[in-house]
Amino acid sequence: MKSLKGPTDHVVVVGAGLSGLATTLHLLGAQRRVTVIERDALPGGRAGRFEMGGYRVDTGPTVMTMPEFADEAFAAVGDSLAGRVEMIELHPAYRARFADGSSLDVHTDAGAMEEEIRRFAGDREAAGYQRLRSWLTDLYAAQMRRFIDTNFDSPLQLLHPDLARLARLRGFGRMDPQIGRFVSDERLRRVFSFQALYAGVPPERALAAYAVIAYMDTVAGVYFPRGGMHALPRAMADSSREAGADFRWNTEVTRLEQSGSRITAVHTSNGERIACDAVVLTPDLPVVYRLLGRSPRRAVALRHSPSAVILHAGTDRTWPELAHHTISFGAAWKSTFQEITVKGEVMRDPSLLITRPTTHDPSLAPDGKHLHYILAPCPNTDIGPGAREWKDLSPRYRDSLVTELERRGLDGLGSAIEEECLVTPADWTAQGHAAGTPFSAAHTFAQTGPFRPRNLLRGIDNAVIAGCGTTPGVGVPTVLISGKLAAARITGATGSARRKPTHHDSAVLPRDGSVKGMAP
Repeated sequence: MKSLKGPTDHVVVVGAGLSGLATTLHLLGAQRRVTVIERDALPGGRAGRFEMGGYRVDTGPTVMTMPEFADEAFAAVGDSLAGRVEMIELHPAYRARFADGSSLDVHTDAGAMEEEIRRFAGDREAAGYQRLRSWLTDLYAAQMRRFIDTNFDSPLQLLHPDLARLARLRGFGRMDPQIGRFVSDERLRRVFSFQALYAGVPPERALAAYAVIAYMDTVAGVYFPRGGMHALPRAMADSSREAGADFRWNTEVTRLEQSGSRITAVHTSNGERIACDAVVLTPDLPVVYRLLGRSPRRAVALRHSPSAVILHAGTDRTWPELAHHTISFGAAWKSTFQEITVKGEVMRDPSLLITRPTTHDPSLAPDGKHLHYILAPCPNTDIGPGAREWKDLSPRYRDSLVTELERRGLDGLGSAIEEECLVTPADWTAQGHAAGTPFSAAHTFAQTGPFRPRNLLRGIDNAVIAGCGTTPGVGVPTVLISGKLAAARITGATGSARRKPTHHDSAVLPRDGSVKGMAP
């Protein structure tokens, strides 16, 4: 593995999102001095927080999988996730509701899920699920060490026995047909393939290897931190500060001072010049390249993932048919992906993610109130409406979402909303996200692994990139890994001391509601 040349005693990390915080913890554990510069007043980046009339709203991720990667970052400084955050394992992980009126609770426990599928679709599909679960587990095992949790210096690193193992698992086929080998019910195929949209690719076009995301969602477990998803970056920042990191909040990096092939200092909006030995850059790639004063060297421009419209709604009531996470599928399926990835149109018959964080933490809303997060995938601004068009489209689209959800059973949603905030691609653009999407570059084959923008920069000896735009990619677990990989480029560390946390380690809330493993 290539690592940075020259001294790396003092590192400036630009951005206190999840990748920047993970980098910081791993660097502190390797005895580096770290200064973190963050333009906002609080940590988290996409996993931020805002207040809305007494509601505490997470701005980004609503679900956490693979908590061991967060625990690994804390462990670098002798801390632990369990000592900082109470993690609640969700049962069910999701509830899927379909246009025909049927519903399915998605459990990560194998026995519970088999019984639920037997009730939902019969014995044959239940048996197929067990084979699917085994295949997903094998896919994860084949990919994690060699293709996800690794720094690539060359595509030749792909030439490893694990590549043949992945091929034997049909990881280079298409996701939807491969899942169809195990379950034939179209509704079940949706449940185990919709995750491809996280990677920015429709299930019928996505490589089956990306079903590893379905492994994380449906096998490894889905968690919710007490206090909302923002509790995770807040805890990581606290741990970093106590371990010696110096944070500069409400501060923007305006310029990188360079001498030859090295960045020698970072200049900020406060007029400060911070000398450094190395820099980790975690903003979106366009911001990184602007700071570097260069353009990316790619033969073909990056293709970006679809975007999303999010309606944050504080309500005076809720609906018992909703779980913590509910996926409301429309009748249409393949045509919706065509609309948002090819035609550049909003979905006519949308599939929606509805999250109710007050299910497990009522303190996120005023007494007796409820918080709902409604996410509708939509085209990015490269192929769909631009930021200016969204300013006109937003009110109509918001009303159409509310009307559609009322039609699907959330009676009185519109009149129940007391506080709300609508986020559209116009807002993502204003935050500096390329193509108006918070999901960065799509995970096409040409933008994955060694073909994704590297975390090392040609011509600069002491800068590293971290975040969802570089390896390994989009998602909470992967950006945490990205931070670790960036730190390894600086420290030269190889391998991992990761251990899979037990339920005790992760302070998981078991099904009887009692809390185990909480630090005093």
